[in-house]
Amino acid sequence: MIKCCILAVTLSTSLLVGAQSEYIDISNMPRGSRLELTIPVSDGGDSTFIPITIFKGMEEGPTLGITAGVHGFEYPPIMAAQRMTRSLDPKEMKGNVILVQIANVPSFIGRSPFVNPLDDKNLNRSFPGSADGSVTDQIANDITRHVIAQSDYFIDMHGGDASEDLAPYNAYYRSDTFEEASQKGMALALAMGFDHVVVFDVPNKRVRYPSLYCSQEAFHRKIPAVDIECGGLGQASDRDIDQIENALLRALIHLQILPGENTPTPGQLIIGKRQTIRSTHTGIFYPLKESADYIAEGMKIGYITDFFGNVQEEVFADVNGIILYIIGTPPVKKGETIASIGLLVP
Repeated sequence: MIKCCILAVTLSTSLLVGAQSEYIDISNMPRGSRLELTIPVSDGGDSTFIPITIFKGMEEGPTLGITAGVHGFEYPPIMAAQRMTRSLDPKEMKGNVILVQIANVPSFIGRSPFVNPLDDKNLNRSFPGSADGSVTDQIANDITRHVIAQSDYFIDMHGGDASEDLAPYNAYYRSDTFEEASQKGMALALAMGFDHVVVFDVPNKRVRYPSLYCSQEAFHRKIPAVDIECGGLGQASDRDIDQIENALLRALIHLQILPGENTPTPGQLIIGKRQTIRSTHTGIFYPLKESADYIAEGMKIGYITDFFGNVQEEVFADVNGIILYIIGTPPVKKGETIASIGLLVP
């Protein structure tokens, strides 16, 4: 059950829960109904809320949990979630969808990349969270308990943050410990239609550790988990929003929550490993390549100058692959990730 305040309800019959009720139980919702609600979050000083829309289909079926806005500066997933709240019709569905439109409202409203400005914590490094921690810890705890724990499948949606030029891709979690969840996650990821699919390998020993990441918390619970990465540089282009919305619709068709059949995506490439390139200087970064560019080992991808324009470092690729993301704004700090290169599986 979800502790909440009701914002609005769109139901085929009246819901037997009043506006003052402390909890909402999905099982009490009539079939073919839609419910908008908020979960209040407060640590006694700072406070916020989590907006959620629940769709209950006409027949039994799987429950898909979806989160957007874990990082509030990543706009395309958030805007795609807003579209889904209006375009998804529960009367056409089997099963349920629990959609978190903006997990990190303070980050979104405050235009704060990476962290929640209320406590300077990264929500995507805070799972499973804590009921008596700071605001970010409590957001993670509420999403874990009320969304992830109720899901049979889970999708967490991201994009390149304010400084990141990002190639669109999705990813799934894989571990020998959870073979069934791994296989179902792979099938779901491939069905969503992205050209590039990344594998997040989870070593067996790490399955027992705190998950930190939102979608990895789902996978630790043996729930097939997929990430979306689409959009970047603080933009909210229709192209990126369309791609995310289409990927979600394909996911719903794959899970038979919505009727239909997906057209196969030709030429999908699996990225089994990633290579990180980090800066050895603080200064100004000049990229010579863009996200989604294919590169060869030894190829120059950019350079760094000091604040007088003197070249301090030339940045070269040390592998063959595709640029998943690269810094797209001038500032760079020593030790910061300049680029992430995806290595293609033969």
